[in-house]
Amino acid sequence: MTLPVALSGTDVIGQAKTGTGKTLGFGLPLLERVVVPADVEAGRARPEQLTDSPQALVVVPTRELCTQVTNDLLTAGKVRNVRVLAIYGGRAYEPQVEALKKGVDVIVGTPGRLLDLAGQKKLDLSRVKALVLDEADEMLDLGFLPDVEKIINLLPAKRQTMLFSATMPGAVIGLARRYMSQPTHIRATAPDDEGATVANITQHVFRAHSMDKPEMVARILQAEGRGLAMIFCRTKRTAADIAEQLERRGFASGAVHGDLGQGAREQALRAFRNGKVDVLVCTDVAARGIDVEGVTHVINYQSPEDEKTYLHRVGRTGRAGASGTAVTLVDWDDIPRWQLINKALDLPFNDPEETYSTSPHLFELLNIPAGTKGVLPRAERTRAGLAAEEIEDLGEPGGRGGRGRRGAAAPAVEERPARTRTPRQRRRTRGGAEVAPAAAPAVDAAEAVAAPVTPVEEAGTEPRKPRRRRTRVNATASVPAQAEAPAAVTPAPVAEPAAEPAAEEPKPRRTRTRKVAEPTVTEAGTATATEEPKPRRTRTRKVAEPTVTEAGTATATEEPKPRRTRTRKVAEPAVTEAGTATATEEPKPRRTRTRKVAEAAPAEATEATAPRRRTRTRKAADSPES
Repeated sequence: MTLPVALSGTDVIGQAKTGTGKTLGFGLPLLERVVVPADVEAGRARPEQLTDSPQALVVVPTRELCTQVTNDLLTAGKVRNVRVLAIYGGRAYEPQVEALKKGVDVIVGTPGRLLDLAGQKKLDLSRVKALVLDEADEMLDLGFLPDVEKIINLLPAKRQTMLFSATMPGAVIGLARRYMSQPTHIRATAPDDEGATVANITQHVFRAHSMDKPEMVARILQAEGRGLAMIFCRTKRTAADIAEQLERRGFASGAVHGDLGQGAREQALRAFRNGKVDVLVCTDVAARGIDVEGVTHVINYQSPEDEKTYLHRVGRTGRAGASGTAVTLVDWDDIPRWQLINKALDLPFNDPEETYSTSPHLFELLNIPAGTKGVLPRAERTRAGLAAEEIEDLGEPGGRGGRGRRGAAAPAVEERPARTRTPRQRRRTRGGAEVAPAAAPAVDAAEAVAAPVTPVEEAGTEPRKPRRRRTRVNATASVPAQAEAPAAVTPAPVAEPAAEPAAEEPKPRRTRTRKVAEPTVTEAGTATATEEPKPRRTRTRKVAEPTVTEAGTATATEEPKPRRTRTRKVAEPAVTEAGTATATEEPKPRRTRTRKVAEAAPAEATEATAPRRRTRTRKAADSPES
């Protein structure tokens, strides 16, 4: 019906049910308006009418539909050698840009990639004679409308505009008239059609529980006479989960949804068309325009959003005069939504019957053999599966096709020989000397002490010492320390063959230590302890050997210490008139604290000895002789 009107150059709004051939309804007029070299040779066109710029543009909502329309137009224009190019996202830019440079007659594309190439000045739309919006109600939706308006502004004002869709609400028609000039609205219906759906599609609606749906779907797929089947889900996660469950149950299934890369989506559709996969689980991206021959069953795993989505889903079966079966599983929560759809389409399923996977009426209505379980028998698993269809390298941006859940993994390509890894060579050292690997069996502790130590040296290798490390090594190591060392590790060479150097410990930084030597017995019978000098930058105390005074008491004298240390020095005692020995202090180093020990004396003797400035004095107890 649309061919005569469209061929005359008039704007057309075409509406017809799914599966009635709308693609050729606008495709044939487009191909007739395009001027190709064959027309010039036949004398039907002048040479100046030839151009390499696009002469016709078809805008579609999904990538899958873009591919399908392109293939249909290539088949129809094969005789005249019409150049048709598909432009959509998910593919590399370079092949599409190269094809545009060579010249193209008809472009079929999605809005996003068309605007991208037009913005880069790679796509020239100034010579387009005809514009087609396929699935016009979807293209004029709020999501696509801004992009469609931008594309229309790039086209010449004088052109032919055609809109085609199975559903065309009144608001969409009113919006479409803004971009059209006196359009002709053509609606194709049969006289005996009462509803919006195709008459040769048998519809079933069941109220099902969400946990029982996978089992129900598995049994429905084993119905007699079942060919290819499409299962529609509302969410991408549900589609991926159902496809995986069906694969575990033995069905050759594939998935098409937005989380997959474009290569994986085309691989699943190609396998479905070729019969290698007989169950396709998808979201609404495959609900519009997809035409696959042999689809006998459509299952709505989840209730659709509205009546338009239901019509497009169900329309995947019963195409071109064939018969089909549509099954809708409605959950308890989706009953209000389904009742609105049922009322809009005037269907007799306002209150769906409660159904489970074991319900007898399910087996009877769908012609499922008795005793069918939810697992496909091994004798019926004859499909090659999705793996038999090779994934095509599309040069997807970002490598989405081979990354986890984004798409099926692409086969690995060997560009160079695989690397051969060798173990890393490491040297174990102790104290700067290399240690042999622990390959020998464990040795008894007594044998480890008695056995001589064999030094391990490597020719031409100089051990590397730690950088800026302060260590302290004991001159002699005790035998118990050797016994505790692991026998499997060979110690470093030392001067004495039977002794092993002890482990070096870092020296504490700026700590105060005190070491008391063995006591020395004086003549008075008292024991005094002497201290040994400590390393630099430590505060030590050293008491010199006692000196016996005339009074018979022993006093200790201190020796001067290095700079910045605190020392104590007791001078030799002086004998006073009272017969007591008093100690006199000598001048001390600057900023040091000293201690002075004197003998106990009467009050008049102690008063005579006054302490110096900033020094501390200590009085000793009275000696026995005084």
